[in-house]
Amino acid sequence: MEINVIVKVGSKENKIEKVDDYYKVSLKARAEKGEANLELIRVLKKYFGKEVKILKGFKSKRKVLRVVWLFCNSNK
Repeated sequence: MEINVIVKVGSKENKIEKVDDYYKVSLKARAEKGEANLELIRVLKKYFGKEVKILKGFKSKRKVLRVVWLFCNSNK
């Protein structure tokens, strides 16, 4: 699943809000040395309970991310 995200850095708290067809994510981290991107991945991973990867927008506040749904086949 691909999601669109708008990131706000330097907030007082980490917060995720679903708005129409995108997510608005506020992060405590600053946009320095990739810190905000790492924090974004960590926060969304916890929110979805799945792996998250940035596809587009590494240096932008508008990003496209992929939530990776892992499947396990237990038919042995």
